[in-house]
Amino acid sequence: MGRFLSAGENILLTLWVGGLWITGYLVVPALFATLDDRMLAGDLAGSVFSLMSWVGLACGGLLLLGVLLRERGRSPRAWRLWVLATMLAIVAIGLFVLQPQMQALKAQGIGPGSVQAVEFGRLHGVSSVLFLINSILGLLLVGAGMRPLPKA
Repeated sequence: MGRFLSAGENILLTLWVGGLWITGYLVVPALFATLDDRMLAGDLAGSVFSLMSWVGLACGGLLLLGVLLRERGRSPRAWRLWVLATMLAIVAIGLFVLQPQMQALKAQGIGPGSVQAVEFGRLHGVSSVLFLINSILGLLLVGAGMRPLPKA
């Protein structure tokens, strides 16, 4: 049973973190590099990021549940628990706070130099930094694995 759970955690982590890196550092830049219409590229990028956020909530939630069950009262300081909780919080902020605000600004129309353009740029910057943090935290988990190392 332990190997099955470990394999499941590895699959979830691979889907989530691999998806983060593919989406943010390959797919979205390719959209902007190949499409002449930046508005269309932005709309498609937003859709891809939104879908990836839902994947992150599902995979991250299941991974966090697994760590909580495994650590059951032994160590609330288990670093994997805090990394996963941080990553989930970042995904939730992006999906439920930043993305709706950015969509609302786009719906108002964003003219060059407008108040909406400045605010959109600020939100996009915050979103980009949070995405980078999540990408790095995800790599940390992939590198260390989900299971604690056996005690020597």
